[in-house]
Amino acid sequence: MKKIQDHYFKEARKQGYVARSAFKLEEMDRKFRLLRRGQHVIDLGCAPGSWLQYAAKKVLPEGSLTGVDLKQVKIQFPESVRIFQSDISMLEESILASSRFDLVLSDMAPDTTGIPSVDSQRSYDLNSQALSFAQRHLKPGGTLVLKAFQGEPLNRLKSEIRACFESFKLFKPKSSRSESVEIFVLGFGLLPQS
Repeated sequence: MKKIQDHYFKEARKQGYVARSAFKLEEMDRKFRLLRRGQHVIDLGCAPGSWLQYAAKKVLPEGSLTGVDLKQVKIQFPESVRIFQSDISMLEESILASSRFDLVLSDMAPDTTGIPSVDSQRSYDLNSQALSFAQRHLKPGGTLVLKAFQGEPLNRLKSEIRACFESFKLFKPKSSRSESVEIFVLGFGLLPQS
């Protein structure tokens, strides 16, 4: 397995990505056609910036790209890419009040404790925030991508996604480490809010 992981690390460097996680988004994009030129996309938990790098190639210059993270994104992007160093729950609604996105990406993950039940609950808590954000800022019919940790809280998250979207999928990219408990939950077709 180490040989495969070295491949993604080396390939990220070769292609100019700041992290190997870009290949996770690329795999999902190839399978589900998430990103298209002209879309308006936000990346929650965007640091260090590899998902933004990949998305920029797909949606710019006609579209828009916004990133939000507690940590600073240290790489440079075109001026049209907006990056906020903030907690999504603290991000001023006035900044995004008129923003409606075609796609909300969330690669957010909690600091892990090594205790699976605690880590999966913390992942669920972050994903609940991302889902709430998507319900306010995603266009009807839009798509949501969440990184989740496997465990009991994942079942609750799946139920919540089912209630808000026309369909959903679970996906584990090949570029994800086999021992990792991460899995991606994709919601397609945000339903109108009642």
